[in-house]
Formats: sequence, structure tokens, C-alpha cells
Amino acid sequence: MQSGGFISWSSLKNEVGVKGYEAMGWLWRFLLLTPSAPEHVLVDGAFTPSSEEKSARNNVLRKLVQGRSDCTPDAARSGERAAAASNADYPAPTQPPAHVETFDFSSHPRRKIALKFCYSRWAYNGLAIQADTTPLPTVEGVIFDALGKARLIDPDAGLEGCGWERCGRTDRGVSAGGQVISLWVRSALNKAAIDSTDPNAPPPEPRREDPVEELADSDAFPGDFGSLDDIDFPAPPKRAPRKSEHSYTLILNRLLPPTIRILAWSPVAPDFSARFNCKSRHYKYFFAPDNLDIGRMRAAAARLVGLHDFRNFCKLHPAKQLTTYVRRILSADIGPVAGDDGSAAGMHVLDLTGSAFLYHQVRHIMAVLFLAGSGLEPPAVVTALLNVAPGAEGDPALPTVDTRPEYQMADALPLMLYTCHFGAGDLAWQADADEAEADALAPLGAGLHHQLHARCARSEMYAALNREFLRAAAAHHAPPPARLPLHATGFVPDGQTAMNVPLGGAEFRRTAKYVPLLERNRGEHFEVVNERWRVGKGARRDERRKAAEEEGEE
Repeated sequence: MQSGGFISWSSLKNEVGVKGYEAMGWLWRFLLLTPSAPEHVLVDGAFTPSSEEKSARNNVLRKLVQGRSDCTPDAARSGERAAAASNADYPAPTQPPAHVETFDFSSHPRRKIALKFCYSRWAYNGLAIQADTTPLPTVEGVIFDALGKARLIDPDAGLEGCGWERCGRTDRGVSAGGQVISLWVRSALNKAAIDSTDPNAPPPEPRREDPVEELADSDAFPGDFGSLDDIDFPAPPKRAPRKSEHSYTLILNRLLPPTIRILAWSPVAPDFSARFNCKSRHYKYFFAPDNLDIGRMRAAAARLVGLHDFRNFCKLHPAKQLTTYVRRILSADIGPVAGDDGSAAGMHVLDLTGSAFLYHQVRHIMAVLFLAGSGLEPPAVVTALLNVAPGAEGDPALPTVDTRPEYQMADALPLMLYTCHFGAGDLAWQADADEAEADALAPLGAGLHHQLHARCARSEMYAALNREFLRAAAAHHAPPPARLPLHATGFVPDGQTAMNVPLGGAEFRRTAKYVPLLERNRGEHFEVVNERWRVGKGARRDERRKAAEEEGEE
């Protein structure tokens, strides 16, 4: 074989033999036909490799010749079969092993946003993610998974990694029409663009355009009608095309089930908190006014407004170790639900707005309002239940009720968190352009508004069908006598005739003997309940946490 220049075919054939020579023919053709640099010379209609390419390919062939002991007849036959199986001038490259690409969240900018969304209560085990396994998924768990699947957050970092905060927690069975969470998500904008969309960011400095040099008349116009071809006008400043933000609502709604809908998103300041920036929360409780005195219910609800101790209108939650139950109710009113045409739709609703609420507070309030509307309790019972200490409600004659009487709270089905109120300038709700465009295509079956309108229409169809079923049954079955409200029917409980005490959601508690609230058995004081939990279940929980931390340190 030649020691310096190009390797000849004859020397290669002598070195490796006929079989090895034929087996490597395909590799030679591959090396010649694969360009590695743009410097090729066109000779007789074909590309000729440069001297550098020839030298590199000679080195490859020398290594093949030096390892000719590997070119056994079996290897040669394998090469023949591979060459025969391919109609191309070179074999197809082998597929590289599958590589799972990891997403580097640290290489992408982040911004803090707020999400407004609605959800239906019947498909979930409440709003908040639970540490223990739940029979149904939680709303936050489903949204968190969708955010992770869209790579808007790092799912491995958990809720803490994205600064997740909720406005108002709703328990299992409660829906929401305007729940709000705040969190950090991946952004498509750079930091300057993100800061410009911050609701609390200062206005940007006025942009200074590049100055235009004044041209002398002698240079611009050689004559009265001189040519303008020689004038060098300054080019306008180049501006990068404006990049739009991710379509957060559209992305998430494509991944979420129909029972959860993202309504809008808003840029927020880095220190914004959906929980602590919330000024008030507005709840709605829907009910049928059958056999209820709405006037008495309104009078009872009006007594809730103001700053009061609501320990008798909630369920004690010892895990939170609360020592104060004072909350402020901003408004409480009951009225008919208006239909789409403005007329009464047959349902009534309690509109309750407050700065904060206790555990199951709205459902306990509604249960007492039902008793007042049934005529079983006077509206003044609300004030009595708020009088947790002598003279707390300004009337020394009121009885002191420092622990809650035993009564059943109202059903969860008609309850919803309607909306959350924030300070001026905290939020700037917006829908994605793609989502708005989809709303315009509603007749084609697209758009968030169309989706929710279709669900509402189907629900009304079910209601119409059920009303017809009721009319059909009324032809053969007489409705039960109306016992409530007591003052309207003149009915006096005698301990023998049962009454259906309303609990909301078309649920009733059947009783023959009614015991007034202030005469019922009382629960334990919250201090006793807190202490029992602290030395019992709370202490065991602390021991488990300590053991887990020590195990993690090892």
C-alpha cells in the first residue's frame, strides 16, 4: 500500500482480499458521495473532493486495512447482504437510541399570574389538594396536573415551587363560579416585557426616536427639479416583532375536563397573594321558596351584617387551633333569581359577602335561616346565637350562648363561591385572543361561552323533563299537606304529626317534635376541643413528622 498519497484500489484489494474489498466497497462510495465541506471542484459534471477530504478519507481506509483481520468471510457476507438490501448508494443510517429530553425550567423566564376559574362540585373531593388519598380527585390537583403537562410549572417542585395560593377554600360538595389562585408560571416574554404588563408597574419612559439629520438644500436638490436618487435617507429604526404571551386560558382549557373552566388570567405583582390580597368573598346559596316566609328570612339575614363572633355558626376545626371566631359580614340579602329575560326564575338566593369565613359557616347560617323561614324560630334567634358573652350584642336581656347548640347544617349542593373581590389595580383580567376568537365561532361548537351555554341549556332540559314527570305523578298521587311556615298554615306541632324541616338542596329532616335551638344540647367550648386535639391527634401527627425528618437526615 502506498505510504503517502491516495490509496489505490489495487493496493486495497491486495491488502484485504477480494471478499474484504467487495465488502468495503459500499463504505468507499459513501465516503466519496458524502460532502463535508463546501469546497468541491466540479469535474466532468461530478463533484471531486478536496485534498483535505482525500486525506481524511485515506486515514479512515488505513484504519480499516490495519484491522483487516476483522474482515472475515462472515463479515464480508454480512456486508454483501447489507449492500444488496439497499438500492441507494449508501446504507440507511441506524436509528439512535431513544432519548428522553428533559425540560429545563430554569432556562425559561417566569412571571406571576392569577387565574380565575369555575368548577362543578359533584366531580371532585373539594378544592384543596389533600395529603392523604381521596376517593375523588381535587380541583387543585387536576389543575396542577394540567399546568405540569403544559410545562407551565415544574411538577416536581410541588405547590411550594410555584408559589401556589388560593383565595377561598371550598369543601367537598361546593361549587365555584369565580375562584382565584395565584402562582408563578413559565412565560414567553423577557423580563422587560413582563414588567411592562405588571398592573402596578410604573409607566414606561417615552421612547426617543433616532434623530434625522437635516440635509442641505444643495445636497438634496441640485436644481429646482433635481433628482432625489442621490439622497441618503436614514433608515427607520428596526423594531423586533412584539412577542405575545402564552395563551394560558386556551392551553389549560384544552387539557382540563369540562367541569373545570379557566375563565381569565391576569398579570400580577411579584408580591401579590390570592389569599391575603383578597378584600372580600361573595357566596351564593340557591333554594326553592316553597313553604318558606322570605320576609322572615330576610329579617334574620340582616342581623348577620357587621363584626360578630360566629362560633355558633360554624363547625369547629381543631387542627387549625383557632382562638378567635370574629368575622365581618359586609352584606346579606335574599331575593329571587332573575332569569335570562329578567323575570323571576322561581328560585331564590342568599347573597352573602364577607371579609373571611369560618369552616362551614355559610351552610350553618343557611340552616338557621331555613328555621326562621319555616316559622320554627324567630329572626331574633340569630342575634341570640351571636351573643357569645354577656352583653356581646348590646342587649343585656339576651341569653348567653358561648357554645353551639346541636343542629344540622344545610346541604352543600346549592352553595357556590360566586366571586372574590380585590383592590383596585391588583388585577387586570384578560381572555386570550384565541379564546375570544373561538367565542366568535360559537355556532361551530367552539368557544368557552358556547360550552357553558350548552351545559346550561341541557340542565334546563333536564329540569323541564322532571317537571313533566311531576305533573304526570300528580294525576295519581296527591301532594302532602303543607305544614310550613307555621304562622301561615296555622299548624301547631303536637308530637304526632311529622314535619319536613328544609335543609336546602331539596333535602329535609323529618321530625314530629321540634325543640327550639336555645333549648337544645350544647357542644363543647372550642378551647376544650383544641386541647384534646393538641394532646391527642396533633401530638401523634407531630411525632410522625419528626420521625420523617430524622429519617430524611440519615
